[in-house]
Amino acid sequence: METGVVLLRWAQYAASFVLMGGALFAIYALPASGPASAGTLEWPRRLLGWVAAMLGLASIAGLLLQTAVVAGSPGAAFDPSILVSVLTEMAMGAASLVRALAAALAFVLLLAVRPGRGVWVGAASLGAVATASMAWMGHGAATEGAAGGLHLLADIVHLAAAAVWIGALAFFVILAGDARLSENRRAAFHAALAGFSGLGSGVVAALAASGLVNGWFLVGPSGWTGLVETSYGRLLILKLVLFAAMVALAAANRFRLTPALRAALTDPAEAGAAIDALRRSLLLEFGAGLAVLGLAAWLGRLAPITAQ
Repeated sequence: METGVVLLRWAQYAASFVLMGGALFAIYALPASGPASAGTLEWPRRLLGWVAAMLGLASIAGLLLQTAVVAGSPGAAFDPSILVSVLTEMAMGAASLVRALAAALAFVLLLAVRPGRGVWVGAASLGAVATASMAWMGHGAATEGAAGGLHLLADIVHLAAAAVWIGALAFFVILAGDARLSENRRAAFHAALAGFSGLGSGVVAALAASGLVNGWFLVGPSGWTGLVETSYGRLLILKLVLFAAMVALAAANRFRLTPALRAALTDPAEAGAAIDALRRSLLLEFGAGLAVLGLAAWLGRLAPITAQ
């Protein structure tokens, strides 16, 4: 059952991040109107609708499976009295319910309302609620005392920054495929890349700063030297290596591949080659991001070094 819990946590991370970060991307990175706007394109609403549905299902399934783990019996997941107890007495239960409700509202909004800025704002807000609720599924909500608020806040900032990055990558991968269709879409793709570059630097800074705060609580000032001696430490090292790879790929996109696309925009053949290079890099970056989320889901089920 533990493997199932980790996989469902990973699905919830990925879906909530794409819902929040993708909807925000539709607001700040895509044109407000025209053929390349999020409202004109059909796939942004479909993508966000699918991830909202996945988030709702994964949240409910995760709640049931974790209830079974807590109670030590698969049948406990369907015992009303035990479920009520988990929902009312455990932060994990309440957070799962909030996340499922946010996902359901986002799905209805995306399905029933005509695409536009209001829909993207609503979807991003509901995605933000779902993303923040993940903090009550991990170690951030377990710290006691006066420092508990700081740890929880750092965890929420970490989650929000990651959501902006992962959501943008999901949209960039699809935009790279669309960019071959017309000159307008190539220009919109380049504009989105250029527009995200400044925001991306802030995202990396927020991840690094909040990660250091979390590391202080979970590893401790003297625990870094013994990271390789524990499963938690080895997984954390792998997570940091993948994060560094994402930063390196993002830097290559910003300083080498995006300028190459700008220089080739007027030549369809050269632009196609530049877009292909960017798409490969973005796919690698997105894949590394999903792997980081998997490790985060796994780490959340292990005792931190300060508790060992």
